[in-house]
Amino acid sequence: MSIYLGIDIGTSGTKTIAIREGGEILAESSATYPLHHPKPMWSEQDPDDWWSAVVKTVRRVVKESKARPGEVKAIGLSGQMHGSVFLDKQDQVIRPALLWNDQRTAQECAEIEQRAGGRAKLIKMVANPALTGFTAPKILWLRNNEPRNFARLAKVLLPKDDVRRRLTGEYATEVSDASGMLLLDVAKRAWSKPLLSKLELDESLLGTVYESEEVTGTLTAEAAKLLGLTTDCVVVGGAGDCAANAVGNGVVKQGILASSLGTSGVMFVHSDEVAIDPEGRLHTFCHAVRGKWHMMGVTLCAAGTLEWFVQRLCADLRSGRGKQDPYSVLTAEALDTSPGSEGLFTLPYLAGERTPHADPNARGCFIGLTLRHTRGHLTRSIMEGVAYSLRDSLEIISDLGVPVRQIRAGGGGAKSALWRQIQADVFGKKVVTINAEQGPAYGVALLAATGAGAYKNIQEACAATIQVVHETAVDRKAAKIYNEAFPVYQGLYQSLKNDFQRISELSQ
Repeated sequence: MSIYLGIDIGTSGTKTIAIREGGEILAESSATYPLHHPKPMWSEQDPDDWWSAVVKTVRRVVKESKARPGEVKAIGLSGQMHGSVFLDKQDQVIRPALLWNDQRTAQECAEIEQRAGGRAKLIKMVANPALTGFTAPKILWLRNNEPRNFARLAKVLLPKDDVRRRLTGEYATEVSDASGMLLLDVAKRAWSKPLLSKLELDESLLGTVYESEEVTGTLTAEAAKLLGLTTDCVVVGGAGDCAANAVGNGVVKQGILASSLGTSGVMFVHSDEVAIDPEGRLHTFCHAVRGKWHMMGVTLCAAGTLEWFVQRLCADLRSGRGKQDPYSVLTAEALDTSPGSEGLFTLPYLAGERTPHADPNARGCFIGLTLRHTRGHLTRSIMEGVAYSLRDSLEIISDLGVPVRQIRAGGGGAKSALWRQIQADVFGKKVVTINAEQGPAYGVALLAATGAGAYKNIQEACAATIQVVHETAVDRKAAKIYNEAFPVYQGLYQSLKNDFQRISELSQ
């Protein structure tokens, strides 16, 4: 029997799954680790914690799947994107890794745009503007603020790629995760020599770039012994977590878009060609599908907005002695309200917003409250507001000519039939769900199987393992209401933008 492992190095923990050829999950295991905030808006982790979690979870799934060492043929890696692991010449970690949600690099983002000759020229070089979460600003921050550490710097690796180094001894990455470093020529799928020159960074700092299913190395003797595997086990490129999640949802061909409702919300669409938003509102990255790309819009607080509502404003539901789920109670109340929430709007900007505004000062709002509104209206308005925010991304994708024929709903929010219906009605498109629920870990396990030769390509792997199991059709009457309300929603941010800035200044 051939077994393939998928390892997802997340922000809160690492998840490892074992699958057999055909996609059946044999075992899975998770391990958590701390997140450190040494200063406000800083976010760091210790790469040793990731490695410890990988060792622990791999050993567990090998044991639980009853796999013999030689049966594990390949490993795929997924991970939180953009984080920076700084290594010296002896492969020692120089300092804790700066993560995707670390906000210390605003000055470095401005420096990158200035060195590149402006925002428009930067986007032409690497398909994206400079954002604080990306990796390049983190490297410049190290140079500007910790010169002694920068003087020791020999390699910069992304989180999953530091795990790869420990598994194989190789300095390597792959195109989807490398796209989020702001150093990759996304169109050419290679490091951007012009930008590296302008930033005065040496390409030797970076790993070799592979396609996502390509073999990047085999387990070292030390790693094989530690994990209970053999040195015949290969490690493929894998993918950044968003691209890996898309593969795990079968979004590997033109016309399919994944709508993910987790704490944040993501609209991820496959594209056969490079489609770059000249305004930089959407990310354009290489896909984990060889020779293909994807576009991605992000809502920073999607299902997280409803979670905030439950945790902070619905204490009575959480403290009850019964076994009723507070989300079920709220959903039932929301079902008793009509589409449009009788003129109530929610702006779900509780953590600022990414797409399309890229505004850290944006704030969450209930707008249009009257004495008639109930808790059910508030709940439905939150669900609608998140769907509107995702439609912001869908509108840009459509304007750029990227076709969307099917929307696949995923994430915790997709388990709600009401939220799936609201998405279908707000988007004006049928929404479907699939049989796979393991997300990034499943996606890279399929990439591992592909790299080991079990499938001709990742499209074949997804076709063999992933099926649509439920469809939610558009309610045309509700869709008409939402089409009329959506421009009002869009105008509310524009009306409040300057006020958000002043509110931010008052709260500092």
